[in-house]
Amino acid sequence: MEDLQIVQMYWNRDEQALAATADKYGRYCTSIAKNILGSMEDAEECVNDTYMRAWNAMPPHRPRRLATFLGKITRHLALNRYKYMTAGKRGGGETPVVLDEIAELVSGTDSVEQAVDRKELVAAIDAFLGGLPAAQRDLFVCRYWYFDSIPAIASRLGRTENHVSVSLGRLRSKLHKYLTERGFEL
Repeated sequence: MEDLQIVQMYWNRDEQALAATADKYGRYCTSIAKNILGSMEDAEECVNDTYMRAWNAMPPHRPRRLATFLGKITRHLALNRYKYMTAGKRGGGETPVVLDEIAELVSGTDSVEQAVDRKELVAAIDAFLGGLPAAQRDLFVCRYWYFDSIPAIASRLGRTENHVSVSLGRLRSKLHKYLTERGFEL
């Protein structure tokens, strides 16, 4: 079924929209949640919450790209669940490793000034990623958006884990240099 049809089902308040969403995007959303949470049970619960959020968001929102819309909701819910789980010293998966890798580029504090500058930072990161060759951009997104493990990325790309790890390190260094040259304090 086409995305436009699924979105229209949401707008018509047709409950079959949920089944159509699960059929088309269930594995995609589950993969995102499982990479962050490390648990299939938690991932499935997060995906069900994603469907509920999508139901509540449409209408009034009419997403242009349903996959991106659902992926963003899933990622947000999974990260919130991860924060909750790790507050009690629980959790696992790739999330702590990925967050440690990128920590030097993203501050964990939220002052008013940083909240104002966040949009500029996001725009700068988008511009950086837009200037990368597709293969490097995909590598970066797989690791830092989808939280894919290095072995999974290496397997998918037909590279060694060391090659993937070194490439990610170089990309982080390039991003750091790019951001500091544009006046961001990291």
